[in-house]
Amino acid sequence: MTAARRIVIAGASGFIGEYLVRAFQDEGAQVARIGRRSVGSGVPDAHGLDAHGPDGHGPDAHGPDAHWGDLAAITGLIDGADLVINLAGKSVDCRYTPANRAEIFRSRLETTRQLHTAVAVASNPPRLWINASTATIYRHADDRPMTESTGEIGEGFSVNVATSWEEEFFRGELPTTRRVALRMAIVLGDGSALAPIRMLARAGLGGPQLDGRWPSTPARRAAGTFHQYRPGSRGGRQKFSWIHLRDVLGIIRFLDAHPGIEGPVNAAAPHPTDNRTFMASVRRAAGIRIGLPAWRWMLELGTAVIRTETELVLKSRWVVPEKLEAAGYEFAFRDHEAALADILGADRGHEAASTPV
Repeated sequence: MTAARRIVIAGASGFIGEYLVRAFQDEGAQVARIGRRSVGSGVPDAHGLDAHGPDGHGPDAHGPDAHWGDLAAITGLIDGADLVINLAGKSVDCRYTPANRAEIFRSRLETTRQLHTAVAVASNPPRLWINASTATIYRHADDRPMTESTGEIGEGFSVNVATSWEEEFFRGELPTTRRVALRMAIVLGDGSALAPIRMLARAGLGGPQLDGRWPSTPARRAAGTFHQYRPGSRGGRQKFSWIHLRDVLGIIRFLDAHPGIEGPVNAAAPHPTDNRTFMASVRRAAGIRIGLPAWRWMLELGTAVIRTETELVLKSRWVVPEKLEAAGYEFAFRDHEAALADILGADRGHEAASTPV
């Protein structure tokens, strides 16, 4: 009998991680988790990238099999594993205060550094290590798409996080372990980024998010957290690159089966859209007829209240999957309309079935 595949997932408490754990377990794989101890334990407090925090969707209810800071336990899990996936890192859906900026950096770099050490000392290191990265590493792009070979790295806080993260991941020699940095676009699924967008649509605010001029401060410019207005992307035409959660899993499987692919890989659907078109599609998929636009001043005030940043909706992300398409990966969802119908259509059906007649 063939032994079950061993997969280690770090930061499995989030929206993506929980989905991957279930999918690999359903395939019969042995899945081990690396995660954080309870708050106040004195070890790195790294969340899954999409961890929702105190609302019950945070740390895995089963508990991690190894904790950050315990190198011996982490190495024990990694030694002999077929695949390591690292999703650890504080969510960027927060206000970029000095404390949050420091934690966003620390939670990514320290966890990646610990995994790097464990892989380096393992007697039987994994064949493949996939580390989360972000498509936000590219510049604000409204003139042409960004690919792995021709994309231009941007500037500012979010880009500095991404470049530092990848530098830590790719540093040094790990001769028997192939490394892939998965530059993920916004992941669409039942939860995560789509949840607040759907809430806005249901509240009648599902129109485009419109950029405009807004005063900056020396502190925000120095920190690289101020979104600079660019006239070319006015009117809600900032590009919106995305990926369906099912394709995240499909891409990981594809990378595992294609040993010639390494380095940065754009995990984005081949047909990006723009903010105005996407928001209209959300309304249609959710059965909502009216969607008022949100102007820059409204976004600045609103994000200050809910403790997040306007960059998350105003930056033009135009990213395409050059490496994956060249290698022959077939996307389950190439167009956002089909992705939204799959996600929101299922929700509408569930809601209708749950409504008393």
